[in-house]
Amino acid sequence: MKPDAKSTIEAGKAILGIEFGSTRIKAVLIDQENKPIAQGSHTWENQLVDGLWTYSVEAIWYGLQDCYADLRSNVKKLYDIEIEALAAIGVSAMMHGYMAFNDKEEILVPFRTWRNTNTGQAAAALSELFVYNIPLRWSISHLYQAILDNEEHVKDINYLTTLAGFIHWQITGKKVLGIGDASGMLPIDPVTKNYSAEMVAKFDELIAPKGYNWKLLDILPKALPAGENAGFLTPEGAKMLDVSGHLKAGIPVCPPEGDAGTGMVATNAVKQRTGNVSAGTSSFSMIVLEKDLSKPYEMIDMVTTPDGSPVAMVHCNNCTSDLNAWINLFKEYQELLGIPVDMNEVYGKLYNHALTGNADCGGLISFNYISGEPVTGFADGRPMFVRSANDKFSLANFMRTHLYASVGVLKIGNDILFKEEKVKVDRITGHGGLFKTKSVGQRVLAAALNSPISVMETAGEGGAWGIALLGSFLVNNEKKQPLDAFLDEQVFGEDAGVEIAPTAEEVAGFNAYIENYKAALPIEEAAVKFKK
Repeated sequence: MKPDAKSTIEAGKAILGIEFGSTRIKAVLIDQENKPIAQGSHTWENQLVDGLWTYSVEAIWYGLQDCYADLRSNVKKLYDIEIEALAAIGVSAMMHGYMAFNDKEEILVPFRTWRNTNTGQAAAALSELFVYNIPLRWSISHLYQAILDNEEHVKDINYLTTLAGFIHWQITGKKVLGIGDASGMLPIDPVTKNYSAEMVAKFDELIAPKGYNWKLLDILPKALPAGENAGFLTPEGAKMLDVSGHLKAGIPVCPPEGDAGTGMVATNAVKQRTGNVSAGTSSFSMIVLEKDLSKPYEMIDMVTTPDGSPVAMVHCNNCTSDLNAWINLFKEYQELLGIPVDMNEVYGKLYNHALTGNADCGGLISFNYISGEPVTGFADGRPMFVRSANDKFSLANFMRTHLYASVGVLKIGNDILFKEEKVKVDRITGHGGLFKTKSVGQRVLAAALNSPISVMETAGEGGAWGIALLGSFLVNNEKKQPLDAFLDEQVFGEDAGVEIAPTAEEVAGFNAYIENYKAALPIEEAAVKFKK
């Protein structure tokens, strides 16, 4: 008989996954069958400080502790017990960005998140030097930009890491990083499963005239594949996580991963010829490749799965924020009429109504650029809705264009993979807020990518569940299986999700829309130049 959730927690057999998303920190507790049995969360927001997007170190710790406290109260409410011990812990967070520390473990400048686009000069120079696409948000771009800008703090760097790497270091004392997250700091060599030695040498040579007392490998975390031992929760770490003092030290902690890696795990998309699309505040697609691409592309980032396979990633800074802002207008209108508002109903009605519109949105165009969009070459953004006098301006087309816009940039990037590189994919799985309303976001994405899209019941569990599964892979992989086999057999079994394939009309409609969209990009360019 399988133990119930209460006795699993009491026996210290539950596994904790924590993920720092851009708007929410989420904790999930899973049992030995890898099923969620409790959760907690904390809402937070990034700040724009001195022109750069950041979260303060205080906000990071307060958020972690509040999220864990919320999990504790959820466990108390459901099972009337305390969490004293766990089988494993995993920490995940937004990838990339820049957290630099001196030898006293003090942060040298506020955390610079993935969202910052001030690194254009550095990213371009490094892409040329490495003959490899180095995106704006990667840690190496942030580091080199700080060097180009002659920032005083660079000489004092003792350690450079990501948000997940920072938290893991503070709770275990170990300067390590999961290979997927590490691949967003500096490219990984698929053969050695470590940072590219050639690029490390080129970078060290490039900055040698500056005379810093560090070399690149001195300051980067050690890259670890999934399943490797990454340290144990220290007594100090236990207090930093659980301020109530109930949680005991000594718990194994898996390699910390980025949200892209945990998204792959949570959608069972770490095997070659599988992929997933995460669509929320930002969106990204991850396609696991059988071989490297023929050449570097500015729109495509090469990262790895948590076990080190090459992945082509198309990352878009904007996805549902502008769509949500429009839906809030309808909410306000409903409130004005004195009608009680159920947001699930508002989303459901408007999303489903969108599907009754024209397949090409009747000529309407929307740019959802709340911030810059590197894939289409925008350092800054301005959300904008565009129509001409003779377009078919209806509510259905209006909603449909905002849904299309949320995955429009994603389509532009993926067209390179599928049309130019002839990449083959057996299954793409969608997860994130866009897919909450049953089948609508799925149908729109299927039309955009001209591919069947699956959504699993577990898709809503997201990255916190994904990193908990990597914790499970660390301690429950008795058969010593590779990660893809462990996920297939131990976690997902027969669950391949519900699949929706696009119709020829939907694909043709989206293709017509995207041609209009690309032709209208100069309008967005003019709007960005306009300063209020």
